[in-house]
Amino acid sequence: MPEKNLDFGKFGARGIKGSDAVARKLDELAGGIATPVTAKRGLMARLHYLTKSGKSRQAAKQAGLTVTDRTLKAWLEGKRRPSKTNLERIDAAYRAVRRQNVARHLLGRLNAGGGTRVEIHPLNQSQVPRPLQRVVEYRTMNVRRWDKIVDSWAAGDHQGLDDAWTTDVLPDLGSQWGQYEYVTNIGFAA
Repeated sequence: MPEKNLDFGKFGARGIKGSDAVARKLDELAGGIATPVTAKRGLMARLHYLTKSGKSRQAAKQAGLTVTDRTLKAWLEGKRRPSKTNLERIDAAYRAVRRQNVARHLLGRLNAGGGTRVEIHPLNQSQVPRPLQRVVEYRTMNVRRWDKIVDSWAAGDHQGLDDAWTTDVLPDLGSQWGQYEYVTNIGFAA
């Protein structure tokens, strides 16, 4: 079991949960539309992506985009503009559907060749008083089992992703693996 830092940052350490850093990197690898949803081009690209087939429409509804077909048609034709709340829903639905669509391909790339090399950059202790600082160093490791991580990421299951990262991957670092529950960055390429 990891150290489960219940009071992280109490003495000034800064960082993010390792599983959140992994999710960010997976989002980056998944790619997608770079133009923001608030711009007309970004909105139209997302709407076309979410409505190009019956399967993508159904996935968008499951992801939280529950508007009538009439409203969707008006948005696509440019007759109406979505509210701020609906723009957020469109963007969230797009990210959820995109994750589902690329998860299988991404999983194949990450598991290929016996796994993917991961760089773990430790938490930032520059604001921690010297006597309270830990010796935590940059680490690299080869992650061979990406299935639970990618499945949780694709489903938007943050707790599942955290559990998969902290109980299936981090113990491979050795006896001090709990020190890497919080990091400044995690990097890998596929």
